[in-house]
Amino acid sequence: MTTDTRPNKVLALYQRLQSWPMGKKIFSIMVARMAPYFSTIRPLITELRPNYCECLIKKRHGVHNHIKTVHVIAICNGLEMAMGVMAEASIPKHLRWIPKGMSLDYTAKAGSDIRCVAEVKPEDWREGDLLVPVTAYDNQGIVVVKGHIKLWISQKPSKS
Repeated sequence: MTTDTRPNKVLALYQRLQSWPMGKKIFSIMVARMAPYFSTIRPLITELRPNYCECLIKKRHGVHNHIKTVHVIAICNGLEMAMGVMAEASIPKHLRWIPKGMSLDYTAKAGSDIRCVAEVKPEDWREGDLLVPVTAYDNQGIVVVKGHIKLWISQKPSKS
């Protein structure tokens, strides 16, 4: 049996836009338009490959909390975006996903730009619950939020 190794539409679009000026920004805006609440953090997908995604949140007034650090809910939004883009770019064609929950620990103040990372192993894509590890780092590489997002993985319905 031959496995189709071509990238899916999301990964192919990201790869195609890499050669464009501001391609990562254009891709990020397109993704944020599909789920408009993502636009509140002005995310930038800085790296996307199968089973891995990084999303950058710039520290700015619009994502501050009362002590002028990046609000944890903005970070949660960035982690969810990284997970969602990674899932869309990685899940095998016969499967689908839906989020079921999020469990996070806030481990340090987020006083700089934040890099949100979601990563799984290729063999993790099977039916049932999938705990996607997610981690947010500050500019110094310090973990500011870590945990997982729980996905339900199921077969796509057959087309009639």
